[in-house]
Amino acid sequence: MTHDFSAWSEIDNGTVPIDDGELFYETAGAGPAVVLLHGGMLDQHMWDEQFAWLVNSGLRVIRYDSRGHGLSSTVTGDWANHDDLAALLDALDVPSAVLVGLSHGSRVALDTALAHPDRVTALALAAPGISGRAFTDPFVLEHIKEQVAAIGAPDGAERYVEHFLRMWVDGPHRGPSAVHPGFRERMRASATANVEVHADGVGAGLPIEVGAFDRLGEIRVPTIVLDGDLDSSDISANAHAIAVTVPGARRIRVPAAGHMVNLENSPLFDRELHAFLSSLDY
Repeated sequence: MTHDFSAWSEIDNGTVPIDDGELFYETAGAGPAVVLLHGGMLDQHMWDEQFAWLVNSGLRVIRYDSRGHGLSSTVTGDWANHDDLAALLDALDVPSAVLVGLSHGSRVALDTALAHPDRVTALALAAPGISGRAFTDPFVLEHIKEQVAAIGAPDGAERYVEHFLRMWVDGPHRGPSAVHPGFRERMRASATANVEVHADGVGAGLPIEVGAFDRLGEIRVPTIVLDGDLDSSDISANAHAIAVTVPGARRIRVPAAGHMVNLENSPLFDRELHAFLSSLDY
C-alpha cells in the first residue's frame, strides 16, 4: 500500500542523537503535538493510515522508529525507550505531547507518562502492552517459545517472523487464512526488514522500564484505551487494568479486529481517536 502525503503538507525528516545511537523521525503539520509510537518489530509506517488526517486536523504529528526498529540505530546495550522519547521531544523543541501508541508503543507511552510526566499531555493506548506485567496467555507463551527456538536456526528468521504474525496479526481466535492477505504480507514485510536490519541487536541489551503495571494509578492525564475483540487475553487484561486503574480512563472495544486495531478497523479507530483529541484542552 502506498500513501501520497505530498499534496497537503511537507514532511520534515531526520535523525536525533540518543545515547549510543540515533532515532529516525518524520514530522508534519503545526499545532499541538501528537507522537505516534509503533508496535514491536514494526516501524513508523504502521501509522500511514492515521498520519495524514491527523496533520489535517491541525496538529503537529511526529512519528519515529524506536531503537532497534526501522531506520533508527540497532540496540548495542541496555537502554530506556522513555528516555529516548524524551530526547526526541527535546531535539524537536516539543515541551509536551499527546502519545498515541500501539502494543509496545503503548508500553513506551505509559512508561514515559510515569518517568517524564511533564512531557505527556494525554494518552491514547491501542492494544496496550504494560511494563511490569508478564505474558500469561498460553497461546502467546507457546509462540514466544517457538520464536526463541528459531533463533540461530538456518530458517530462523522466517520462522521467527511467522510466529510474530501468528501472535500479533492473526491472534488466538483465527487462522492465517482468515486475515486479509495484503494486510498480513504488509506486516510480514515490516517485521522481516526489522529482523534482517537489526539482527545484531538481538540479546545485545535489555530495555530499562519503570514497572508501569503497579503504578497505573499515578497517571494523571486524559486516557483512552482501545483493544480488539480478536486479540489475546493478555491484551484484554491490560486494557481492563488501565480502564479501572488510571483515573478517568475510558476503554473502547474494537469489533472485528485483532492486535493491529488501527489497521483492521480504521474507521472506528480513527473516529474514536479524533473524538478524543478534539476533547482535549491543550
